[in-house]
Order: sequence, then C-alpha cells, then structure tokens
Amino acid sequence: MANGIRVTVWNENRHEKTNEKVKSIYPRGIHGAIGDFLSREGMDVTTATLDEAEHGLTEEVLARTDVLIWWGHQAHDEVKEEIVERVQKRVLEGMGLIVLHSGHFSKIFKKLMGTTCDLKWRDIGETERIWTVSPRHPIAEGIGESIRLEKEEMYGEFFDIPEPEELVFVSWFEGGEVFRSGCTYTRGLGKVFYFRPGHETYPTYHQPEVQKVISNAVRWAASTAGNTPVFGNVEPAENLQRNMKS
Repeated sequence: MANGIRVTVWNENRHEKTNEKVKSIYPRGIHGAIGDFLSREGMDVTTATLDEAEHGLTEEVLARTDVLIWWGHQAHDEVKEEIVERVQKRVLEGMGLIVLHSGHFSKIFKKLMGTTCDLKWRDIGETERIWTVSPRHPIAEGIGESIRLEKEEMYGEFFDIPEPEELVFVSWFEGGEVFRSGCTYTRGLGKVFYFRPGHETYPTYHQPEVQKVISNAVRWAASTAGNTPVFGNVEPAENLQRNMKS
C-alpha cells in the first residue's frame, strides 16, 4: 500500500492566524505544508482543523482515513471529548495515527498512552541532531545516521510515556539534553508513531529529511499486513470428546 493511502492531516491552525512569523513560514498552515509533500508522494490527502464543525473529524472523514496526522499546541483543551473518543475508536479498529511535536500533550495521545506525556522544554532556537537508533526500521528508510535541524525547540527527558515498542530516533540538543524523539506503539489494531520535531516558528516541515520520515511513517502506519483477530464466542477449533455421563 504505497500510493493511494488516504491521509487526513489535522492541525489546530491557531498560530497561523495570530503569529506573523508562523504565517510567513506556513502560509497555508502546517496542515497545508504537510499535505502538500504527502500529495507529491501520491497519497490521497484531506486536511482538517480545530474550528471546523466536529473539528473536521466527522464519522465519514475518519471512516475513509487510513492514517491520521495530528498537530496541536495551544488549544488542546478545546478538542471535544466525543471527537477524542471517536478517533480512539478508529485507532483501535486499525487506523494509523502519527502525532507530531507538541501533539504529545493532545488529549488523544494522552488517552492512548495512559500517562501524563509530560516533558522538559526550552525554546531558544537550539541546534537539534536526530540520531537514527533503529536503522533497519521502515520509518528510518533513506534517512541515514542523523538529521540536523539548525534551530528547534528543545524537548528533554524525562518524557513520561510508556516504554516504546520500537525506538527509532533519539534527539540531542545544543544545550545538552537528549530525548526519545521517534517512538512506535500498537493500540488495538492501529499503529501509532510519535515524532518530536516541528515547532511552529521554525521551517522544520520544509526540510526534506523530516518530510521523508513523515512519509515513511504514513506508509508504515497504513500497513494492514497480517490477519484480523477474531473476538467473542466461537465454536471449538478441534472435535471435543465430551463425557456425557451425569
């Protein structure tokens, strides 16, 4: 499943309306920038934002979404609980979810992780080097040993998340901190990937290596290889020799 993957890029889309620097970097919004490069990869992209009806995440939109990408920051509390539950249900049914940067504090990520998802942070425009620690993982394909970002917001450990099933990337920052910046999980039938970089005042999502990671992650999260599990009451798989004596 390479091309034709149905992706919905969700962004709260608030900074782009109020901050001129963010608007100049992402004139069509962060969702527009991400949607553009995924479309160039041949993916079927839809965008959705916080202020749309049902946050743009209607039952119909989610039903036709293979992978949902989530970016949020200052308006996590405005996301309605019913929409969070709707997204969680789709993840458990098999929809992929990619959570970016400050989406670590989103209601949906915290609900799926079951922890605070808290961390240290500092925004003074430090250099970040994202090291590939699982080079054979599909999300790391074509990335090489590391990605250098000239300026980014710092996130530092301890990051209060469950132990990742797979740790793909680890970040180092100019100020000395390190951070688990590429983490995978399985929730129900759905695949979840958290990817750290992407502060709104830096052109991170225009960097080709970052775009490559996100594109790889969409393909990974969309994969439905394997059997669908069977639940509920079932007939025996073998013939049972029952003792009929009372």
